[in-house]
Amino acid sequence: MFDLVLKSYLHSLFTIKDLGFAKYFLGLELARSTHGLLVTQQKYLTDIPSDTNLLGAKLTSTPFPPGLKLTVGDGSLLLDPTPYRRLVGRLLYLGFTRPDISFAVQQLSQFLQHPRSSHWDAALHVLHYLRGTSSLGLFFSSCNSLQPSVFTNASWASCPDSRRSITGFRIFLGSTLVSWKTKKQATVSRSSAEAEYHSMGAVVCELLWLSYLLCALQIPFTTPVPFWCDNKAAIHITANPVFIISPNV
Repeated sequence: MFDLVLKSYLHSLFTIKDLGFAKYFLGLELARSTHGLLVTQQKYLTDIPSDTNLLGAKLTSTPFPPGLKLTVGDGSLLLDPTPYRRLVGRLLYLGFTRPDISFAVQQLSQFLQHPRSSHWDAALHVLHYLRGTSSLGLFFSSCNSLQPSVFTNASWASCPDSRRSITGFRIFLGSTLVSWKTKKQATVSRSSAEAEYHSMGAVVCELLWLSYLLCALQIPFTTPVPFWCDNKAAIHITANPVFIISPNV
């Protein structure tokens, strides 16, 4: 029902031609059912191992090696960085439907200028994981509520080279994941509470943008948004109307 309303609304604004339901678009596979819409990139993913001669490689069960922290100087320099850059670019595109690799891709994207053997091995680990989970994707339920909810976290001082923290957040509409990000913070946080507070600020900015987008689609927020953070100190800071943790936040 909503898609008909949206089409009618777009028709009132623009001259458009309805070509029916899409099944494949720019590497995205769209599978519709009475339960909802599943978006995957299985065909796009299948073409990557054949290009890199990795069809017989062993699969992995995690998107990133547990406990691994990549650094600028790990391993020997790759003689030709082009394959690494190409693979990371493809992983970035696969991240459109695979939020489970967002942290891994963020880590790999730091070393595009001078990639080393350890970085290449980590990139292959992500690819082996994706090959074993190629059927996973984003599911948009047909009976989903539009109540937003937010989850945020931070990995304090997790970069061995800069001691900067990593921000991670997820925004859901009902049970559907609609926005996510993993990004290194711009400043060095002096405590885990400060790192978590920076993450909360980042997700609030994203949530505001999403609220404006939904309002433009005639779907305004009507109730408070549940906001989940696992750091009590950061939560207390947000509840303090006068205390400011940093002028850079």
